[in-house]
Amino acid sequence: MIKTLAKSIREYKLPTIITLIFIMGEVLMEAYIPFITADLVNNIKALSMSENPSVQPIIKTGLYLVLMAAISLACGIIAALACAKASAGFAKNLRHDMFAKIQSYSFANIDKFSSTSLVTRLTTDITNVQMSYMMIIRTAVRSPMLFLFSIIMAYKMGGALATTFVVVVPILIFGLILIARKAMPAFRRVFKKYDNLNESIEENVRGMRVVKGFSREDYEKQKFGIAADEIKKDFTKAERIVAFNSPLMQFCMYFNMIFVLLVGSMLIIKSGGTTLDVGQISATITYGIQILMSLMMLSMIYVMITMSIESMKRICEVLKEEPTLVNCENPVYDVKDGTIEFKNVGFKYFENAKSYALSGVNLKIESGMTVGIIGGTGSSKSTLVQLIPRLYDVTDGAVLVGGVDVRNYDIKTLRDSVAMVLQKNQLFSGTIKDNIRWGNENADDEEIIRVCKLAQADEFIDTFPDGYDTYIEQGGSNVSGGQKQRLCIARALLKNPKILILDDSTSAVDTKTDALIRKGFKEYIPETTKIIIAQRIASVEEADMIIVMNNGKIEAAGKHDELIKNCEIYKEIYEQQTNGGDSDEK
Repeated sequence: MIKTLAKSIREYKLPTIITLIFIMGEVLMEAYIPFITADLVNNIKALSMSENPSVQPIIKTGLYLVLMAAISLACGIIAALACAKASAGFAKNLRHDMFAKIQSYSFANIDKFSSTSLVTRLTTDITNVQMSYMMIIRTAVRSPMLFLFSIIMAYKMGGALATTFVVVVPILIFGLILIARKAMPAFRRVFKKYDNLNESIEENVRGMRVVKGFSREDYEKQKFGIAADEIKKDFTKAERIVAFNSPLMQFCMYFNMIFVLLVGSMLIIKSGGTTLDVGQISATITYGIQILMSLMMLSMIYVMITMSIESMKRICEVLKEEPTLVNCENPVYDVKDGTIEFKNVGFKYFENAKSYALSGVNLKIESGMTVGIIGGTGSSKSTLVQLIPRLYDVTDGAVLVGGVDVRNYDIKTLRDSVAMVLQKNQLFSGTIKDNIRWGNENADDEEIIRVCKLAQADEFIDTFPDGYDTYIEQGGSNVSGGQKQRLCIARALLKNPKILILDDSTSAVDTKTDALIRKGFKEYIPETTKIIIAQRIASVEEADMIIVMNNGKIEAAGKHDELIKNCEIYKEIYEQQTNGGDSDEK
């Protein structure tokens, strides 16, 4: 896990090393200052009892202390700046590496993680790891060094009097470990509940129109409140336990101060200041506080790191997840044409799934053909077409495009040759031009207008005040469903693909517009293979071939007239739609 995360440090190794070096300088000064201060106190006492006092030694020692304090301050500032740069940079690289990894995932990989969980891992979990890294390179080095140096100097200054720390330190360590262990289970539970909270937020924001349409605001508030309350309970429980750190620390600190002052005063009185003096007692108390404070900081580091271990595991799960779809050893970088062939294809979403989503699929589509796919809900129409651009890999058999198994293509080359338009396709925040240029980032305005006319989108774009520069809100919330689908079709056409797949992507447009879109395809992209999944037979009845899907199998394939005669499922759908009218028209 540490090796995986350490790969993201990269160019921030130098700031990390600088932090460690200057932290050591700061600790050395902090450990030595009380020693010089004790000498100053003893000199002041001696000066007050001298017949010919001279302030020269005091001034000299004072200037020395000022210099050491300035060095300590400078080291602390440099270490803090370097630490901030190293930890923030590490988090930036880690976030970039995670995002890049997610982009390489196949649909099968994404199915393992919910979108809300991935968002939590990219935000909250990385923030926790960033805080831990900052504490490790700064406080986790500083505290043990300060503890060690303070113990040595305490024995040097107070002698046997410093033995009190041998008694108190184990008590404090035991108490802090016990507190941390009690608090950790609550902290661990929190991260899983963050996913539920984010899921509630995402669902509510995405479905805001539905929520308001059904007046379900109170229900959504209640659902969110329950998720937030669960996190609050776990955090409250953990913080209550961690709060015992402070009184335990205060008890140990004041016990040491009282013990040192009491026993030290008795030794000074009995020895007349020959074995122990006021300066030594003062330094011993200071070192005692430093020892206890360093232990206190170590306990907080322990809590933070233990809390972050869950975040580290969740991040590593994303980074270590291997894409199920990868290029073969010598991939093909050219797709000859839009010919598609399914050879005895079987597919299931999970290896341990009991049944196949597709089975025994044999099909050949010649380049340039228009193919319609009809079938009931759950008949695996979308699953079938998702195998073509290799969004999933077949479980059995093979899918060929341009005469080559899709597994032998370079993935990017294959997907650049296939354009898919889904029923619920996504628009991104930006102008209409920005969204359409997803199909080809180098396209000029003329090309954009041409594909928009082909997709019947130009007519409504011209009605907007800003035309093609109209800003699209996130998710396309400021355009209608039919307008969104036509923009997505235009975006796909701009790729100039060899294969165009429309997955029920004209369901939100009226039949007249649907017919105009299909007419444009026939006239302007005759060489492109067109696959149209539809619920309306009117959308596919003029196709070169219509495929009827049922329970993951091809029930029948042929032209409209043939299927009316030979396929009961197709005939039944046709009669329902023609006798009952086209209820899908919008």
